[in-house]
Amino acid sequence: MKKFTLHKSRIVRRHAEFQSVYAHGKSIANRFIVLYVAKSDSDLKVGFAAGKKLGTAVERNRIKRILRETFRLNQHQLRSGFKILLVGRKSLVGKKFQDANRAFIDICKRAEIWE
Repeated sequence: MKKFTLHKSRIVRRHAEFQSVYAHGKSIANRFIVLYVAKSDSDLKVGFAAGKKLGTAVERNRIKRILRETFRLNQHQLRSGFKILLVGRKSLVGKKFQDANRAFIDICKRAEIWE
């Protein structure tokens, strides 16, 4: 049985790690999400971001919660050995979880990290 928890050790939190993925990774975007992917020696790690252009802190935090949940439910379908960053876009504000989930699956397949 697979665990669907998102352990804290799998989350990118340090500014230097974010900058490394931005600088050395490739980016793929769709209507709702921008995905940055960089190879890593360790297991799969993920970071979440929502810029101030998206609106108030309430809206930005909601987008990050939705992105975390989409990753948590689909993490076992992703290949390991990558650091990824999920950045919410303005069009994701006010959308439902199902829209973000479809966008996440689509973008992961395009980035070739979906198994």
